[in-house]
Amino acid sequence: MDFDAYARTAVDLVNARLDDLGGLRAMFDAEHQWMRDEAAEKDVAVFRRAQKRLRDVFEHGTAGRDAEAVNELNALLAAFPVQPRISGHDASDWHMHVTSRGASVSAEYLAGAVWGLSVWLCEFGSARFGICADERCGNVYLDTSSNNCRRFCSERCATRSHVAAHRARKRAASLTPA
Repeated sequence: MDFDAYARTAVDLVNARLDDLGGLRAMFDAEHQWMRDEAAEKDVAVFRRAQKRLRDVFEHGTAGRDAEAVNELNALLAAFPVQPRISGHDASDWHMHVTSRGASVSAEYLAGAVWGLSVWLCEFGSARFGICADERCGNVYLDTSSNNCRRFCSERCATRSHVAAHRARKRAASLTPA
């Protein structure tokens, strides 16, 4: 199982716009086409609640409150339990799923997301959970840098923030009397 991919689904969920069913469906990539097709209005509320709780995990982690991050993840693991099963079409295609056959879209997605983020925390620590330093963004990310120094969710946010800081310094310098 690719636990990093499951952990990234938690990041995708926290950063998603879940205003309505269309927003939920837009979150699913081509690999999760069946989820996009089967997502229902009732799933939106489940995903929104999980989104808020997962954001809390990132906030606890970035604040150094590991015990609180672990407690929240344990509560989410209880709410969205992993029930592994082997699936595939033939002997060359066997792979693992995290929920039982026939699970709802929310149960399947959230069990994987919570499991992946939990494995990530155990492997790398919650210090590797990040919230973008660009005050206009607020997206979360997993810090995969070699020295745990990442501050932004993307190059775009880093550039935007650095350009804004540079412009602010130039304005301040031009207002300072010589």
